[in-house]
Amino acid sequence: MKKMTMIQHFSELRRRILWVAVFFLVALVLGWYVAPFAQLLLTKPLLEVWPDGMLLYTGLTDGLMIRFSMASLFALVCVLPFALWQLWMYVEPALKKNERRLIWPVLILSPILFLLGAAFAFYVLFPIVFKFFVDLNQNASVPSALLPVARDYLRFAIGMLKVFGVAFQLPLVLVLLNRIGVLKKSLVLKMRRYAIVFIVVVAAVLTPPDVVSQVMLAVPMWLLFEGSILFMRKD
Repeated sequence: MKKMTMIQHFSELRRRILWVAVFFLVALVLGWYVAPFAQLLLTKPLLEVWPDGMLLYTGLTDGLMIRFSMASLFALVCVLPFALWQLWMYVEPALKKNERRLIWPVLILSPILFLLGAAFAFYVLFPIVFKFFVDLNQNASVPSALLPVARDYLRFAIGMLKVFGVAFQLPLVLVLLNRIGVLKKSLVLKMRRYAIVFIVVVAAVLTPPDVVSQVMLAVPMWLLFEGSILFMRKD
């Protein structure tokens, strides 16, 4: 294969970054029209456990900012796989055969695990946690009206989707470290009890200060940790 000069490398990198930027702008424009449906989708778990509920808009610009945020989120979700593909096409010629064999599963499994984590949060965590919070607030010991701010709710919901998506990367990281020789299976087995404590602490830090959310994150992370051990190579 013909070697490229430093200038050619920078030119190739600039070209791929430009394609990613153009793709993001196109997705952002499309996201402007998708944003209302995205907001409705993210609000659905709350309204299913709170049929008469409504979200509060506290300022004239809230609608604009929410729509732009939803459009940006849609564009980011769309552009991320394309950006990873462009990165792979840029670095792939410089990789050895065994390195390509190692990275390919990561590029495929990482988005899948992220989507699984986000789906778990959306379909399992949200209904339980939202019902818990709604019931808790509606049964307050003093007269009260529950009116969540729309921007705060969406920030919370999107944040939880990200947290669970990233948390579900745990087995991929552990198996990858094992395959490249950094993490031995025997060490993981020996440190299992400490890993469980670490998972509980991480779940407590990343989730809201309620036991339900913490358990709903800690249990899947523990199961993923145990599952990752099965795919590790023996010492």
